[in-house]
Amino acid sequence: MKAIKLFERASRTYSDSSSFSKLLVVFTVSGGGLLAYADANSTNPIAPPEIKKKRVVVLGTGWAGTSFLKQLDNPSYDVQVISPRNYFAFTPLLPSVTVGTVEPRSIVEPIRNIVKKKNVDVHYWEAECFKIDSQSKKVHCRSNQNIDGKGKEEFVVDYDYLVIAMGARPNTFNTPGVVEHCNFLKEVEDAQKIRRSVIDAFEKASLPSLSDEERQKMLHFVVVGGGPTGVEFAAELHDFVKEDLVKLYPAAGKYVKITLLEAADHILTMFDKRITEFAEDKFKRDGIDVKLGSMVIKVSDKEISTKARVNGQVATMPYGMVVWSTGIGTDPVVKDFMKQVGQETRRVLATDEWLRVEGTDSIYALGDCATINQRRVMEDIDSIFKKADKDNSGKLTVKELQEVVDDICERYPQVDLYLKTKKLRNIADLLKDDSKSSVEISIEELKTALNEVDAQVKNLPATAQVAAQQGAYLAKCFNRMEEAEKNPEGPLRFRGEGRHRFRPFRYKHFGQFAPLGGEQTAAQLPGDWVSIGHSTQWLWYSVYASKLVSWRTRSLVVTDWVKRFIFGRDSSSI
Repeated sequence: MKAIKLFERASRTYSDSSSFSKLLVVFTVSGGGLLAYADANSTNPIAPPEIKKKRVVVLGTGWAGTSFLKQLDNPSYDVQVISPRNYFAFTPLLPSVTVGTVEPRSIVEPIRNIVKKKNVDVHYWEAECFKIDSQSKKVHCRSNQNIDGKGKEEFVVDYDYLVIAMGARPNTFNTPGVVEHCNFLKEVEDAQKIRRSVIDAFEKASLPSLSDEERQKMLHFVVVGGGPTGVEFAAELHDFVKEDLVKLYPAAGKYVKITLLEAADHILTMFDKRITEFAEDKFKRDGIDVKLGSMVIKVSDKEISTKARVNGQVATMPYGMVVWSTGIGTDPVVKDFMKQVGQETRRVLATDEWLRVEGTDSIYALGDCATINQRRVMEDIDSIFKKADKDNSGKLTVKELQEVVDDICERYPQVDLYLKTKKLRNIADLLKDDSKSSVEISIEELKTALNEVDAQVKNLPATAQVAAQQGAYLAKCFNRMEEAEKNPEGPLRFRGEGRHRFRPFRYKHFGQFAPLGGEQTAAQLPGDWVSIGHSTQWLWYSVYASKLVSWRTRSLVVTDWVKRFIFGRDSSSI
């Protein structure tokens, strides 16, 4: 009996203890065995099932994709990054890489370094996406690596959300010979190739067996495109030749010629006229031959043919190297995807103001591969009028219009821009009659007042600044996705009920630079402020250093600049 009582007391003790889950007790009494099994935590709640994370697939590690990854901090996503390059490159400094002012590794940051400290599950695959299947929500990829001599492995990745940030390829305008004979300046590898080509041209021109005509051909560098990239490269090349190479190759210096070809009437047409004129005058003083109104019609292995836009005269010139910098074209993978979503007739992939691809509900596109198709006011003017006319009187008062004016300006930014152009405070000022303190207008009168607004709509430029802002915006939307579903924060839905989940994307322009060589840079900043000269060059240094993606790259680039000031540029061909 004592043994039984002892067992009962022990059983009650273990049952009341939360620190034990199961207990096996063996007692030996009078040569026999007593076995007791107790479950001390039989009332524990069942663990909740693990919530499956939404998978976000990001295609590309350029400005848009990297900015998205840096800003995304919602741990409820499983992020898969697919890109053929495992690093982010600070592309505005590529012209500096072509001449050794900055080393290539100084402007790149491994993508794994960027995402390793985040609290989001991010996995990177070094592969190229060769097909997007929007129907089954899959992307087909091909690895960059050969697996045991069996070729490049192909695999498929499913997604819940797809972010297309693949960038673009150079636009050749189908000009014969461009792909075969010209150098581009889109990637780090392009800059390294140009650098080797320049040094090799000087080495070949120094050989004793060449004629003067052959040396002139080898040292004739042609830049096609008078945009920011082409102008900056021409300026960097000029400085490299005059400050470094002529000292190392004194006999070859007199044969060097740099030609800049531009089809338009001026270079840097996206800048203020003052900058354009200064750049053209400076290039003329520096000996850079700027040929305006010259369209390239053919490139062979020895000559480049141009056609004058004014009189149609065709001319040819021998060259040693051609750098093609004339804008961007759509990637073949994106072109194939555009056919799937009914955009085969468009030049570039179109998205709405929230960067969602038109015709889809879970695919987003940003950066150089896409453009925002801003909705026109006149397309929705009837819906806007109906939404504002709360009493269904068929007339709008100023008060009724003022109640929705903020939503109109947010949904249609061209309205706000038009009002600022006309120096008006709001739409009500646009509608007021001088003889009346208040006014009622009909739908036809509203259409008449706003019929010029849509002329303000312009496509955003394909720049790093736009891509970075789009990536950051989309990441913030993903961070607040669940919250915005419950509490929408966007403007009124004029063609539906309620509000949009998010405010539409708005690009904020912070200015642009145009380095012109000789430690002189031109800057066009907000407020129509233009600055040109040596002081602006130091502003360029500080801004670009601050925009680099990590402290590692900042220190490396600044060190390269200091080395260039002290020792000059490196002229080795490696």
